[in-house]
Amino acid sequence: MIRVVLADDQAMVREGFGAVLSAQGDIEVVAGAADGKEAVALAREHRPDVVLMDIRMPRLDGLAATRRLLDVPAEAHRPRVLVLTTFDLDEYVFEALRAGASGFLLKDATADELVAAVRVVAAGDALLAPSVTRRLIEDYATRARPPLVGSDAVDGLTPREQEVLRLVARGLSNAEIAAELVVAEQTVKTHLGRIFSKLELRDRAQAVVFAYESGLVTPGG
Repeated sequence: MIRVVLADDQAMVREGFGAVLSAQGDIEVVAGAADGKEAVALAREHRPDVVLMDIRMPRLDGLAATRRLLDVPAEAHRPRVLVLTTFDLDEYVFEALRAGASGFLLKDATADELVAAVRVVAAGDALLAPSVTRRLIEDYATRARPPLVGSDAVDGLTPREQEVLRLVARGLSNAEIAAELVVAEQTVKTHLGRIFSKLELRDRAQAVVFAYESGLVTPGG
């Protein structure tokens, strides 16, 4: 059973999303929070698998709440955070991803998309849809940042690892990459672990940025 805490300052959003998720046999909504401080308290109390976290909330915004939940000792409970937002241009989305959130979902997502997103992040995967990936890259491109790693690092990746990284940069999930390459999902996770280690990358978001900055993938390619 996937345990979920819903955090949104709009009661109708909490009730609507809660009804959709509770109708699933494998998902249980254990609590609802109207602001960031309450979200942190309830997540620590109920120890959910996933927190659906709105960004713009009173008392404590979703970004600060995400940092509090995820910036904890390794032995502490760390839920997967799925950021909810009305705007795909919301600058806080990118900061939330950097803070350790597993992805983000627009509030106008369909019921099926909501359910799938919760299942994806609960399984330990990241939810970076192609539209999100493009925005993330554009955000990095507008800032004066040196490349994370030089192009020589790409040569240190095997051809299959480069292929996996290209698919990550396109916004595919581990399951989708596995289907594309006709391999087991665990094999994809193993490749990703090696990619992160070789390139000294923290997470999937940095891997996407590296793929573009190194020239392995080009915008629109």
